[in-house]
Amino acid sequence: MTLQAGNTTTVNLSAYNNNWYKPGAGFVKRTVWFCINGLFFINPMNPLSSLKVWLLRMFGASVGKGVVIKPMVNIKYPWLLNIGNHVWIGENVWIDNLAQVTIEDNVTLSQGAMLLTGSHNYKKNTFDLIIGSIILEEGVWIGAKAIVCPGLICYTHSILTAGSVATQNLAAYTIFQGNPATPKRERIITP
Repeated sequence: MTLQAGNTTTVNLSAYNNNWYKPGAGFVKRTVWFCINGLFFINPMNPLSSLKVWLLRMFGASVGKGVVIKPMVNIKYPWLLNIGNHVWIGENVWIDNLAQVTIEDNVTLSQGAMLLTGSHNYKKNTFDLIIGSIILEEGVWIGAKAIVCPGLICYTHSILTAGSVATQNLAAYTIFQGNPATPKRERIITP
């Protein structure tokens, strides 16, 4: 199928082929996880973090102690997820981890934050899938409805403010804001 917008852009969707991508689990495991994710994570009626942590571990995630997972969290593949100690994951967070996501100790993902490890190559007419891992180092805070794009590292104690979009690595102890996010000021932590 070929789509045309005016006379300038052609996208050949029939040539779209991402058979190279392997999600790290077979069809059955992915299907069972899809059901578990819908029943226990995305479902707003399940507030029990301990059950969610147990389920993540059962499906191959590494999860530390003191992790809080609020309702309506969507996690693509737990076997591609490492979560440290004392991490807080707020309502409506989406961890779309087609590649490895590492969340170190004392990280906060505020409500509606998105960690996106996949995108598409808009320069090719086949719109090929592009993936890149994400690392959130210790003490990082991703604000409400903020987005971290594929292949980025948010260095220790950096902040991505509410509604901002990280398209480049975030420097340590720096507050980033905007779309695309740019450094605004130093993060100073007092005892």
